[in-house]
Amino acid sequence: MENNELLKRAEDLCARCERTASLTSTGFLTPAERYALENWAKRRADCNLVFSGGRPECERTVAFFLPYYMEKEDFSPAEYIRAIELKAFFGVPGHRDYMGALLGMGIGREWLGDIWVMEDKATIFCLPSVLRHLLSIEKVGRYGVKARELALDEIPAPERKVKQVSFSVMSMRLDAVAAGMFNLSRTEAAKQISAGNLSLNYSVTDKTDTPVHEGDVLSLRGAGKGTVTGTGGTSRKGRLFVYGEILK
Repeated sequence: MENNELLKRAEDLCARCERTASLTSTGFLTPAERYALENWAKRRADCNLVFSGGRPECERTVAFFLPYYMEKEDFSPAEYIRAIELKAFFGVPGHRDYMGALLGMGIGREWLGDIWVMEDKATIFCLPSVLRHLLSIEKVGRYGVKARELALDEIPAPERKVKQVSFSVMSMRLDAVAAGMFNLSRTEAAKQISAGNLSLNYSVTDKTDTPVHEGDVLSLRGAGKGTVTGTGGTSRKGRLFVYGEILK
């Protein structure tokens, strides 16, 4: 979804939430769409917005506009998001197999959240409106599968490898931070940026001198996703220490 369309939709949902005093929501958003919506919401004092994909580890999330009488602490994802488990037999389908099977059922991507594949099982988050349809699936790729609904609180967290990194830079330019984050030379980092292989906060940028801040997310094609978790202190040569973590 283009940002202009997304923000127009958000305006409508926010207005309907205020007018009807009822919760409104988007479909599942990509991380880039969520980032755009979070920035939009910062300028809207009247917008009480919460994001959830079903579990804290989910990347794809739904934006929920809460009515005036509802606090974020009162929001329960289990009321608005469902999940199923697909167990495969005589084989191990991959993420692409599951995605193809689901979209082949005529289900729009915005109705589907994360798909976590672990060996012969996959956990799929979805909107309640498509739950019954998803439970009818019997085949993924060339493998038979059996579907069952899962309660959100019984879903195990996915196994993710996180690597802590630290490095120093003369300035918080994108090419310098990317080089340190992904263990590249400054020249190679600049090449990757120019080639469109690096995203900052889920948007591709080709400007090597773009400033980077604490909390920003860098994604390099083929290398993973890194988050700047902090800065502080300087070396004897005046270089700033930067700390981050990379999700493989």
